[in-house]
Amino acid sequence: IIPTATMKVLLLSLISFSLCHGLVPFIDGGKGMPKMYDSYFNDQLAKQAATAISKAVSAGKMNIQVEFPPVPNVDEVKFGTPLNQRFGKKIAPDLKMKYVPGSNLSRNLIAYSNVYWAKRFASALKGGGLGGKPVGVLTAEQVDFADVKGMGDLSRSGKINTDKARKEGRNNEAIICINPGGEETWTRLVSAHGQPNCPFVVMNNSYSTSYDLGNKKGFEEAYYLKRISKGFVFRAFPGPWEAYLEKPDGSVELLESYKTKPKLREVAELVRETSFKRYAIGNDRWMSGRM
Repeated sequence: IIPTATMKVLLLSLISFSLCHGLVPFIDGGKGMPKMYDSYFNDQLAKQAATAISKAVSAGKMNIQVEFPPVPNVDEVKFGTPLNQRFGKKIAPDLKMKYVPGSNLSRNLIAYSNVYWAKRFASALKGGGLGGKPVGVLTAEQVDFADVKGMGDLSRSGKINTDKARKEGRNNEAIICINPGGEETWTRLVSAHGQPNCPFVVMNNSYSTSYDLGNKKGFEEAYYLKRISKGFVFRAFPGPWEAYLEKPDGSVELLESYKTKPKLREVAELVRETSFKRYAIGNDRWMSGRM
């Protein structure tokens, strides 16, 4: 017979062990694509992306692409969906801004959301908790940085391809470049704003000139989450590329994993055909009210 006191110690140890091991996956955001749309509010997306960026830099990848929807409902951002409004209210205190009708944050939610994400990823580029590299953020979007009172680990801000941004560059500085434009310009941007042997991240380009997944300029797709018809494509460095089906209830299912980057056409066809075979026309996120 085990004494009562010993039983209590064993029980507490078991609870502690279970809690710790249950939380470990969430320290780095866990594996697999982030949960839509909880990941925007519980820090899963931020942790996953920061972890992937940090791993890429540690592996010697200096030119990096990070791509994901900066707000829950990108296509509907002008209409102010409840999820987008909730997200705007979440990031406002972090940026020390106000999210109210007519404010810069509410009118340019994607642009300021990208600054929020850059702020969350800056620590992954610094190279250390104390000191480390300065991290600058440059954008082509409609952002008035004077409005942003909370910049966190971002040491400076500016607009892409301006003389001011070039002159303010610092030695040993990492750069996050928001919505830089077609990938044919990225190498020139690195020359204009980057520093030797320092990370240069292109983040959340609003369009692709390759019309495919990722890029064709050799930038490592460290964190990549793209919505496609009836699902998603996901990759977090150094992991594989993954194709996910989005089900009618909003949950997702991994359909295929790829060791090398697949073609967009290949993945889109797989996900779309699987959705139709299972659900016909009954798999529609607009009709199900998931926004």
